[in-house]
Amino acid sequence: MENCPGVPCVVTPSFTCGTSTVADIDGNTYNTVLIGTQCWTKENLKVTKYNDMTAIPFNNSYTSGTVSTVWQGLTDGAYTIYDNEGSSGANATNYGFLYNGYAALGIATPGSTTYKNLCPTGYHVPTDSDWNKLVIFIDSGADTITSITTQSLTAGTLMKSTSALWNVGFGTISGTNTSGFSALPGGYRYSDGSFGYVRNDAFFWSATEYANVGTAWSRGLSLNNGGVYRSNN
Repeated sequence: MENCPGVPCVVTPSFTCGTSTVADIDGNTYNTVLIGTQCWTKENLKVTKYNDMTAIPFNNSYTSGTVSTVWQGLTDGAYTIYDNEGSSGANATNYGFLYNGYAALGIATPGSTTYKNLCPTGYHVPTDSDWNKLVIFIDSGADTITSITTQSLTAGTLMKSTSALWNVGFGTISGTNTSGFSALPGGYRYSDGSFGYVRNDAFFWSATEYANVGTAWSRGLSLNNGGVYRSNN
């Protein structure tokens, strides 16, 4: 501790990406990994507030077989847990929470142009450009300039965790995780409020809107191939 008589001392601990952890506003901690010049968290978020303490509404209103407009009709940020489980259930524990695009962008109230941040202080939801830098670092031959869909045929294999949470079967392209990214197949929530493809697909938002038409860029990894796919959702 520094000697600074007469004033309160704040000693900032050293941070080393890859060995240090970061904490969100709820106190959840996440391991980190350095990939190129970028520092990423190795686990999916499971935070219930933006980092200014504003609550993110929880939305799990769906009954199997019933088309719900509650999820697709939202115009502000919300989070959910796969298959309507609770926060202590296996899906939340294994994969973190699922967020809609408004939460990823930080739109806490409908129509807001002041964006909040759901990541730990000092971090942000990756932009489309951030994702491009990651993909091309992992695969120097990736197409991050012209491709709207398939950016790389191989980077996904290097990004997928070796965890048994990924299904194994005919046609499976198992991950090697040589990048350290540690992607897990948390599935997604359809616009009608139902859930799909846990253990088969991983989807990640970006904080970049697409052409201002109510969608944002994202990246996807799949069980049965080694690619990284860019789309707007």
